[in-house]
Amino acid sequence: MPVQVSDYSWQQTETAVFLSLPLRGVCVRDADVFCTENYLKVNFPPFLFEAFLYAPIDDASSKAKIGNDAVVFTLYKREAGMWETLSVPGVDKEMMQRIREKSILQAQERAKEAAEAKAVAMREDQKYALNVLMKIEEEERKKIESIKENERKKATKELEAWKESQRKAEEKKRIQRPDKLCQEKQTEEERKKLKHKSLTRNVASGNLAPKGGNSGNMFVEKLKEDRIPAPRSAGNIKINFTPRVFPTALRESQVAEEEEWLHKQAEARRAMNADIPELSDLKEEEKNPEWLKDKGNKLFATENYLAAINAYNLAIRLNNKIPLLYLNRAACHLKLKNLHKAIEDSSKALELLTPPVTDNANARMKAHVRRGTAFCQLELYVEGLQDYEAALKIDPSNKIVQHDAEKIRNVIQGTELKSS
Repeated sequence: MPVQVSDYSWQQTETAVFLSLPLRGVCVRDADVFCTENYLKVNFPPFLFEAFLYAPIDDASSKAKIGNDAVVFTLYKREAGMWETLSVPGVDKEMMQRIREKSILQAQERAKEAAEAKAVAMREDQKYALNVLMKIEEEERKKIESIKENERKKATKELEAWKESQRKAEEKKRIQRPDKLCQEKQTEEERKKLKHKSLTRNVASGNLAPKGGNSGNMFVEKLKEDRIPAPRSAGNIKINFTPRVFPTALRESQVAEEEEWLHKQAEARRAMNADIPELSDLKEEEKNPEWLKDKGNKLFATENYLAAINAYNLAIRLNNKIPLLYLNRAACHLKLKNLHKAIEDSSKALELLTPPVTDNANARMKAHVRRGTAFCQLELYVEGLQDYEAALKIDPSNKIVQHDAEKIRNVIQGTELKSS
C-alpha cells in the first residue's frame, strides 16, 4: 500500500501555481510524473502523491524540475484567477476513479496523436530526403558525363597533335638521311686513322702492358690490402667486488629491522610535509585557525579575495571542522565567480552546521543564500529557489531574501528581470 505524501508546499499567482514536493531520499530515476489538465500524480515507491486540481491547467506548457531531493512544478492556469485550494474539496472515491480514468484516456489519445504526427513527419522527411538524394545523384551524373566528354575531346586533340608531329618528323628524317650517311662514313675513317696513330706511338715509347694483366691495377689492389687493419685479439676482463661485512653475526643482526624503521620514519616525515609544507615557516599565531579566520575576514573587507582564500585554506588544513571557514570562503568564491567552488563550500558548511539549533540559524541561512545565489548565476533557478525557500523557513521576516525569491520565481515563469 503506497504512503500518501502530505508535507508539500505550494504558492500561486494569477497565472501560475508553484508546487514543491520532497522526494524523501528516493533516486531521481525512480520518480514517475503523470500530469493532465485536472490531475497530477507523482509515484516514487513507496510514496505516492495525487492532486485533483482545483481548476484546469495548461499541461502542455507546464513544467517539472527534478533535483536536490525534490520535484518543483510550475503549472500554468488556463484561466487567470486565485485558487482557494490546490485540490478540489469533497472528492469521493468514485469521482477520483472517474478523474483518473478520464486522465488516462486523454493521455492515451495525446500519445496516439503524437505518434501519428511523428510518423507523418517521418514519412515527409524520408520523402524529402529521397528527392534531395535523387537531385544530388542527377547532378553528379551530369557532372561525370561532362568530365568524360571534356577528357575525350582533350585526348582526341592530343592524339591529332601527336600524329602531326610524327608525320613532320618522318619527313625531316627522309630529308636528312643522305647527309647522315655521308657524315658516318667520314667519322669511321677518322676513327681508324686515330687508332693507327695511337698504336704507333705506344710501340715507339715501349708502354705496352704484359700479358698477365694490368700492372697498375695490381698495385692499387695491394695498397688497399695494406690499409685494412688486423682483427682484434680475444681477451677476458676480471672484476672483483668488495664483500659486505656486518659487525655482528648474521643470526644477531638487526639491520633489516633498523632499515624498515628508518623507512617508516622517512615516509611519515614526507607525508607530514606534503600535508602542510608551510608549517615550518609559520609563526606561532599563524598556526591558530581562529587567528587565520580573522585575518581572512580583514582581507575580505579590503576586497583582497585571493589572499583571503589563502588564509581560509590554511586554517581549514589546520582544522577542517569549523563551518564558518567554509562559509566565508564561499563568499570569496562568489566574488571571484568561482560558482562551483562556492556551491561546494556552502554545502560543506551546511553539513557541519548540524544539528540545526538557534545558535547556528544565522550561519545556516547565509549558507543557503550563498548556495542559492551561485545556482542562480549558473542559471539553475529551480535549485536556487529551493535554497532561498530554505533560508526563508529559517528567517521568514527577512525582506531581502523574500524579494530575491520573488525575482527567481519571475525568472522561472519566463519574465525578464530588470537589473537594479
